[in-house]
Amino acid sequence: MRAQSLIASVLLAAVSPTAVAEITPPPALDAKVQAWRRDIHQHPELGNRETRTAALVAEHLRALGLENIRTGVAHTGVTAVLRGGKPGPRIALRADMDALPVTETVDLPFASKVTTTFRGETVGVMHACGHDAHTAILMGVAEALVGMKAELPGEVLFIFQPAEEGPPEGEEGGASLMLEQGVFRDFKPEAVFGLHVWSSLHVGDIGYRSGPFMAASDRFGIVVKGRQTHGSRPWAGIDPIVVSAQLIGAAQQIVSREMDISRLPVVLSFGAIKGGIRFNIIPDQVEMIGTIRSFDEGMRADTQARLRRVAEHVAAAHGASVELKIPADAGNPVTVNNPQLTAKMLPSLARVVGAERVKEIPLVMGAEDFSLYAREVPGLFFFIGSTPRDVELAKAPSNHSPEFFLDEEALRIGLRALLQVSLDYLKAGS
Repeated sequence: MRAQSLIASVLLAAVSPTAVAEITPPPALDAKVQAWRRDIHQHPELGNRETRTAALVAEHLRALGLENIRTGVAHTGVTAVLRGGKPGPRIALRADMDALPVTETVDLPFASKVTTTFRGETVGVMHACGHDAHTAILMGVAEALVGMKAELPGEVLFIFQPAEEGPPEGEEGGASLMLEQGVFRDFKPEAVFGLHVWSSLHVGDIGYRSGPFMAASDRFGIVVKGRQTHGSRPWAGIDPIVVSAQLIGAAQQIVSREMDISRLPVVLSFGAIKGGIRFNIIPDQVEMIGTIRSFDEGMRADTQARLRRVAEHVAAAHGASVELKIPADAGNPVTVNNPQLTAKMLPSLARVVGAERVKEIPLVMGAEDFSLYAREVPGLFFFIGSTPRDVELAKAPSNHSPEFFLDEEALRIGLRALLQVSLDYLKAGS
């Protein structure tokens, strides 16, 4: 462990002879990024529905004079290419644009008041995961790089992606559809970079991890089918609510008693349960949805198989039946940071905030479809701290919370970090 820390210290302290001096974008650009973020935050849109956000992005990229601007990629995605004035490598920079079905409770002058229908219910819509910040930061990076175009070596592909949180049920979307529709077909980068604002880090800190970083994610849906009866005569039917309760309890033992979590962590969580409509009617079925998180493909498949076995056997033991679906196209693989690329770019991150504030963090059970880009080419994904320094991290509302709060200093740091990484890589490769 001490040897690893020493290596990390050496990497962070290193200054590459090809490194660009610390980037200092003009204050006017910081103000633009903040304004874009606030505008997008006030007008959030769910996955595959980011029409207003995509129009704002496309208008900005056209104004910058970028080439090969494509809209409508994977429904609402936007891509564009910047060709520098000098020969050099190709890189891709990615930001996600979608919001979440969360009702905002933060008291901000630009708080979201948007509502929509999600899974048959009226819900609020909020940028509770910071994708508004990611979009605004990449818009700022694009403007900064265009300002250096004449001296810029190489080419940059900007990817503004919809539906990172997953497309609506029955639709395709996100990184998988962006790739399927050729985002890397005509422009194959040498490396891809992305960032995420993160409430578990204080603003001013940058988090990274070499190798496996964020978990694979799978979505499951379970329908327990019983037989409807009056609440006063439960023996006349098969109660799917009771069966579901036992199924949930048994499923928790998959991780706690059956998986070797001393190897790598696994999480199995139920996110929603819905069944019945009246106090004195036992319904005929109950629907449940949830997620599995893992870091090993074997453990991932094993957890799915065990969940299926538990669901079928618990239901059968009570005379009920069950349908379980784990759609392969709705999951994401493990997000892996290429070790060589990570080591190469650590000095760039250190140049922005100082070596002591670039922190190696533990495995993260959250998932990211950035993982799909990083399967195609070497990738680096890092976290920008978003919690004010006077707030205890243990008490900070997490990403996806209706109370999620972004210290806007994170915008300034994110802009510089992504810009620094991009320029250092391009210059080194030229």
